[in-house]
Amino acid sequence: MGHKVHPKIHRLPVLFPWSSRWVKKANYADTLREDILIREYLQKKGKDAQIDSIHIERSPKHITVTIFAGKPGVIIGRGGQGLDVLRKDIERKFLHMIQKVKLNIQEVSSPSLSAQIVAESVAKDTEGRLPYRRVIKQHIERVMKAGAQGVKIGMSGRLNGVEIARAEKLSQGKIPLITFRSNVDYAGTVAHTLQGTIGIKVWIYKGESFGRVDRLADANQVSAQKKAA
Repeated sequence: MGHKVHPKIHRLPVLFPWSSRWVKKANYADTLREDILIREYLQKKGKDAQIDSIHIERSPKHITVTIFAGKPGVIIGRGGQGLDVLRKDIERKFLHMIQKVKLNIQEVSSPSLSAQIVAESVAKDTEGRLPYRRVIKQHIERVMKAGAQGVKIGMSGRLNGVEIARAEKLSQGKIPLITFRSNVDYAGTVAHTLQGTIGIKVWIYKGESFGRVDRLADANQVSAQKKAA
C-alpha cells in the first residue's frame, strides 16, 4: 500500500509556513472552523479572481486576511467597494462582530506558476466540455513556458463522459516529491460535469530552495518599505 503525503504539509517544518497564524490558541476547534468558513466564503466570492492562497493572521482584537490573487481588481471592485462588502460580511457572518477584519490583496506575479490557479483553470475548461487530454497538454505547456522546472497534472473520473471512470496523468520535467528543499506547489480541486465530478491534481516544481519560502512575510516587508518611502 502506498503512503501518500501532501507535498506542502510534508515541507511545513522546513520550507513552507502555516497559512493560519494565531496568537491565542484557546478554543482551537471554533477558531479552526472560522478559518475554514472564511476561506470557503472568499473562494466562492472570488471565483473569477484567480485566488492562489488565503493567509489569516489573528491578534487578540483583529484578524488580518491576506489574499494572493491573479486578478486582484475583481475582488477590490470599483473604488474598493468589493473589499468593504467582503469585510462586513466576514465580521457579521463568521465573527459575530466580536473582532475587526483587515483585508489585504496581493497580486500574483506569475499565475501560470500557481498550482491552485492552474487547477481551477483546468476545472473550468473541463466543465466547458473541452477534451481533457488537450486541456492538460495546453496547461503543461503554459506552465513550462512560465519558467517551471517540472509539472504534473492528474485527472480522475468519467473523462470525456465515458461510462467507466479512470485516472490519467501527464507530466513534463521533473517532480522530486521526496526532497525537502524542493519547492513543489500542489493543489487539488473538483470539476462538476453533467456526467459527474472529476478530480484534478496539479504539481508544479519551481526548483530548490535553501531557505524559508514565506510569501506573506515578503509581502509585509514590501508594504512596510513602501510606507516608509
